[in-house]
Amino acid sequence: MRGVGTHLRGVGTHLVLELWGCSNLDSASVVEQALRDVVDATKVTLLDLHVYPFSPVGVTGVAVVSESHIMIHTWPEHGYAAVDVFTCGEERDLSGAVGAVREHFSPERVQMMHIVRGILVD
Repeated sequence: MRGVGTHLRGVGTHLVLELWGCSNLDSASVVEQALRDVVDATKVTLLDLHVYPFSPVGVTGVAVVSESHIMIHTWPEHGYAAVDVFTCGEERDLSGAVGAVREHFSPERVQMMHIVRGILVD
């Protein structure tokens, strides 16, 4: 049972974005630039970046960062992109990630989920 003054914190923060009604979803270069812009917006340290176009359509991109990872998966045939921004360590403002992906994919609708990962009880 948690008592008064108990503090909850986590080992990481996971932002899950659902983007609907998007454009530019079949462009590997747009996905790559979106990943780079999310890295910059969230002030994380880029270690590696890979983008994989699929046939006939779709792109998956991952930015491995020292704080964890950022991923973008696209389904052009549905106008949909799934974006994950997972950071560990110091708490970060991840709101810049939303603006970065909006700029590149121009979604009509965005759903966001913010998850505290590895909840610890002090």
